[in-house]
Amino acid sequence: MEAVTTFLTGLVANYGHFFSWQDIHRVMTDPVSWGIVFWLVILEGLLSCDNALVLAVVVNKLPKHQQKKALLYGIWGAYFFRFIAIGLGTYLVKIKWVQILGAGYLLWMAGKFFLSKGEEADEGDGEAKVSGFWLKMVGPFWATVITVELMDITFSVDSILAAFAMSNEVWVLFMGGILGILMMRGVATIFIKLLEKYPELEASAYVLIALIGGKLMGQAFGYHIPHGIFFSIMAAVLLGTIVLHHLREGGNKAA
Repeated sequence: MEAVTTFLTGLVANYGHFFSWQDIHRVMTDPVSWGIVFWLVILEGLLSCDNALVLAVVVNKLPKHQQKKALLYGIWGAYFFRFIAIGLGTYLVKIKWVQILGAGYLLWMAGKFFLSKGEEADEGDGEAKVSGFWLKMVGPFWATVITVELMDITFSVDSILAAFAMSNEVWVLFMGGILGILMMRGVATIFIKLLEKYPELEASAYVLIALIGGKLMGQAFGYHIPHGIFFSIMAAVLLGTIVLHHLREGGNKAA
């Protein structure tokens, strides 16, 4: 019972960081925090831009006057989920075995992407649908909102877990989540065009996930990589991908 009380007390105290002006000020004035937020937004954009199209297809089935309202409710629901997940996750991720499990999941996710690339031909052909159960229970509008919420939660698991490996500051992660959700809703087409021009960036995003997983695994065993070095490695992966794409294109033209 004492262990449960200690856990709940610590969890409540952790959520208190959301309402601490000192924490907000420290994050707002710390360049490292903004660097982490930047990389969280980039990762969210690369990992989630296709998902934004799926959500748009789901919402598009509603009458025009309800579409924006459904997306708006979806955004607020996504913010609430991030609030819950970040408060709980930043508290739990300090535990060594949670770090090991989280790192293992990120490494598994990256490995799965590269191992299953040849098996994706038929993936994504299915049509996104609103559950018939929710349609009967609450009607088409709220069924669509619930579907958007559930899809948001599913889509955000990988990026949220990667975020925990980057920082345990609730406001850093929350800002990254807020901007990432806005990006997924508002500028997904930019990332889609970027991925169309540089399709290798999708694989690079999973290389970054593997690096973040390795960083979290190292943290679990007391090895910490300075933020400046880690940011430089991540930038080198993305810039290297773009350079290699142009070199490959130049070689193909020459041939």
